[in-house]
Amino acid sequence: MVFFGYMMGSKLVGVTGLQRVKDVILIRHTYVMRGWQRKGIGSKLLRHALKLATTKRVLVGTWADASWAINFYRRHGFELLPNKDELLRRYWQIPDRQREVSVVLGLEVE
Repeated sequence: MVFFGYMMGSKLVGVTGLQRVKDVILIRHTYVMRGWQRKGIGSKLLRHALKLATTKRVLVGTWADASWAINFYRRHGFELLPNKDELLRRYWQIPDRQREVSVVLGLEVE
């Protein structure tokens, strides 16, 4: 897994990571500190990660109740995928309970 940060001066205000797993890239842990959100930082981090994607398919998993995260990824072209259980089993190592309350979004990149 590789992480990238977004600095404002000497302060780290946002991070994202990407991880190659089998035939996909997973976007991992895109976070922006409160007070710095809604300023385009998450979008810049995500665009940077997508430029580095070495596969055609990029996936991100998040909690089903995290509507703000789902909306963020959908604004960037990701779509909710119907086969989330299959995908979560194949690309993530998470407990069954976490799988039950999660969703997967996907994006095909050039």
